[in-house]
Amino acid sequence: MDTEPARAKVNLFLHVTGRREDGYHMLDSLVVFPDIGDVLHASPAAGLSLSVIGPFAGGLHGEMDNLVLRAARALAAELAIAEGAQLMLEKRLPVASGIGGGSADAAAALRLLCRFWSIPRDSGVLARIALGLGADVPV
Repeated sequence: MDTEPARAKVNLFLHVTGRREDGYHMLDSLVVFPDIGDVLHASPAAGLSLSVIGPFAGGLHGEMDNLVLRAARALAAELAIAEGAQLMLEKRLPVASGIGGGSADAAAALRLLCRFWSIPRDSGVLARIALGLGADVPV
């Protein structure tokens, strides 16, 4: 079983400096990634699936729209990957707590599956997929 950490993201400061034409805000921020977070595991499987365990697993509702599965499906579709993976998320960060749990989980899924499926980490492809999942995923 392969494992990838999904570290929390803590903004030490965050200043909104303007708004872009696409509606996103321009930010001035200092971010740190402490040594705490969720953990994602992958093992061989016929398709893509996700199970969630841990103290904050109950805060996640519905497997279909979870960012981890959305990231996995996007990567598999983009690169025509036929292999599957059984993903298991150890949810150690509180859901909707503002410390980047879902975004970090999605980014961890991309990193883990690149390694698990032996995909070269082309930054352009991964960056495009990550940004499509959410503004904080590429961070």
